[in-house]
Amino acid sequence: MQTTQHVLFERSEMKDRCLVRKKIREHIADKAKLPILIFPEGTCINNTSVMMFKKGSFEVGGTIHPVAIKYDPRFGDAFWNSTKFSVLTYIFNMMTSWALVCNVWYLPPMVKEEEEDAVDFANRVKAVIAAQGGMSVLPWDGGLKRKKVKESFKEEQQKKYCQIL
Repeated sequence: MQTTQHVLFERSEMKDRCLVRKKIREHIADKAKLPILIFPEGTCINNTSVMMFKKGSFEVGGTIHPVAIKYDPRFGDAFWNSTKFSVLTYIFNMMTSWALVCNVWYLPPMVKEEEEDAVDFANRVKAVIAAQGGMSVLPWDGGLKRKKVKESFKEEQQKKYCQIL
């Protein structure tokens, strides 16, 4: 990974986040370097929707080249439901699948607009990707399948519900 210029970091470590942001800005400033491939969802889900994007990759500036990827489950399902199958069962299913097929769409480049913050820009990119793949847009993080919902998120949803009533 060192030879291919991967940028490794510990997401929970604030110092690492700042270092990664700096490395990404330096990388995109150097026009001789190849573009950076980032998966802003941070996780894979079941091919029906696009979950919340992490805002970090949308804070550094530069041009985003969105790519929509959607697996075609006819020959084999690439999604691993870790609550249903063990890793060994998943690997067995993957290795014995007829094929793993996915549709890939390279979408037009996008740039952050003047009035947008990183979250708004991420949501705009996410909406374009979801529309191309025929998927729904979800406002929550993919980490919810492994962690409990933050209290602040619950409170925010409760306030919105109260306003509706």
